[in-house]
Amino acid sequence: MEYIAILFCSGKSGDYYIRSEHLVGGVDKRLPGMFEEEVENKTLKVVLYARVSTRKQKEYLESQIERLKKYADEKEWNYEVISEIASGVNEKRRGLKKLLNRVKKGTVEKVVIEYPDRLARFGFEYLKTFFESHGVELITINGKEHEEDRMKELAEDLIAIVNSFAARVYGSRGEKKK
Repeated sequence: MEYIAILFCSGKSGDYYIRSEHLVGGVDKRLPGMFEEEVENKTLKVVLYARVSTRKQKEYLESQIERLKKYADEKEWNYEVISEIASGVNEKRRGLKKLLNRVKKGTVEKVVIEYPDRLARFGFEYLKTFFESHGVELITINGKEHEEDRMKELAEDLIAIVNSFAARVYGSRGEKKK
């Protein structure tokens, strides 16, 4: 007779059960974000990180990835590409969480980005310090192509910040009236 352990959990969406086969190190391996990535190859590697804010910029994302690949190929590095379509002010980006998780696990030697704002609109220095504290070299190649796209994206991120701020202000006013 075979036994399967079942763990009872309680979360935001209610109570649920997890079979032991879904647990890795006490964490449900099916959870998205920082816990979903098991790094099979423990060798140190280079990660090329590319990001754009909107789906309309998918072509720019592809050309950004190509420029990063060309740079890594010239250096003869083995690399992995992590790319995503998400605002630079969004703190819940899966690609960024995946990158940070890999850095934390010690499986990344270098991170290559095109511009600092590809990694984050705000808090870039915090991320740089985090990488350095884990022995990871952060390389910015500063491609000069598509300057117009970068400015448009910056304007979209600025609008997103203003919208978020306005929602908080007007939301807090509504709560006071109740």
